[in-house]
Amino acid sequence: MAHDRLLLVEDDLLILSTMARGLRDAGFDIAEAESAEEALAVCRQTRPDLAVLDIRLPGRSGLELARDLADEGIPFIFLTAHDDEAFVDQAEKAGALGYLVKPLEVPRMVPTLKTALARARDLADLREGEGKLLTALENSRDISTAVGLLMARLKVREKQAFEILRAEARNQQKKIVEVARAMIAAERAPGDAA
Repeated sequence: MAHDRLLLVEDDLLILSTMARGLRDAGFDIAEAESAEEALAVCRQTRPDLAVLDIRLPGRSGLELARDLADEGIPFIFLTAHDDEAFVDQAEKAGALGYLVKPLEVPRMVPTLKTALARARDLADLREGEGKLLTALENSRDISTAVGLLMARLKVREKQAFEILRAEARNQQKKIVEVARAMIAAERAPGDAA
C-alpha cells in the first residue's frame, strides 16, 4: 500500500525534524525543505500529495510559495503560530485546504492531514471529471453539427443522419467524433477560400 507523500516546509530545524520523524512513524512518506526555494526544487523531483507550509520562511514567504504550488496543482495547508482572522483570510485566498496552529503534537496533526489529503483527492477527481465532461460536450457538439450537415445535405431525419455518420466511421475505422470533425472541416474549407 502506497503511503501519502507530504512535503514539510519549515525553517526551524528542530520543529522540522521532530515533525518529519513523527509523521514518518505515523505512516507518511516525508520530504523536507527549509525554504520556499528548496521546497520548489523538491516538488520538481517528486510531487507531494500535500505540502505543509510554515507561513514565515527565509526569503519568500509561505504565502508566496503557496501561490506557486497552487499554480502547479499541489495542495497545501499552513503550519503557523498565527491564528488570527487576517491570516485565515489570506490562507483561504491562497487556496489552503486548512491550517495547523503551533505548537502542536504530531498525533494532533494526523486527522487534519488525512482530511486535507481526502479533500485534495476529491478536488482532483472533480477537476478530472470536469475535463472529461468538457471533452464529452465538445465531442457531442461536433457530432451534432455533422449530423445536422448530413440532414441538410441528404434530406434525411436525425436518426438516419446519425446512422450514416456511424457507418462512415466504421468504414474508416475511426471514432465517430473524428469523422464528424473531418466533415465539419471539409464543409468550412470552401467558405474559407472565398
